[in-house]
Amino acid sequence: MDRWATFDCYGTLVDWNAGIGSILERLWGVEQAPALLERYHELEPGIQAEGYRSYAEVLTLTLEALAREVGYGIPEGESGILAQSLPDWPPFDEVPESLAEVRRRGWKLAILSNSDRDLIGASMKRLDVPFDLAIVAEDVQSYKPAHGHWERFYEVTTADRERHVHVAQSHFHDIVPATELGLTSVWVNRGGEQAEPPPTREIADLTALPDTLDELVPA
Repeated sequence: MDRWATFDCYGTLVDWNAGIGSILERLWGVEQAPALLERYHELEPGIQAEGYRSYAEVLTLTLEALAREVGYGIPEGESGILAQSLPDWPPFDEVPESLAEVRRRGWKLAILSNSDRDLIGASMKRLDVPFDLAIVAEDVQSYKPAHGHWERFYEVTTADRERHVHVAQSHFHDIVPATELGLTSVWVNRGGEQAEPPPTREIADLTALPDTLDELVPA
């Protein structure tokens, strides 16, 4: 019976802080960028919660909201710059090798992402590891932490819940709903955060993921 590992993409596999941060630096300077990045991440879930719109639009609206809040202007024609830059956001260094090893060990791989079909396609090319499935917010017309991504995943794959592990960096978007759904979870806690409820396992990056997955669901 198949073993499935599902992944969030941005923040887990792809370094969205590097991607977003580089744009904030370009717009408003290196010194301002870290605080602006932190605030960006606080604003985005609220905009997602207003109702479904494309992730490209969410990126644009969040950047505009951030600019209004801090009193900065966005140069003319630049409000869509985050969505335009997303295909160039880099994977974390250890990710391609770890994913390739997970796949070599027989796991099926899927991405469950709060993004658009065209954007996730560009990022998957950069990961350079085959995935069996990708489900995005555009497909289910909702954003995690809503349960739509997982519901669609089970509908499409008929996967055995006991042989499925969800892997993600965002506690709010992924670990909380995975816990609500009674799923096995791995929190990729890149920032050394503390949050409840606890995941099934916690790792600092994906280096230890192949062994962690095999411990959770032996072949």
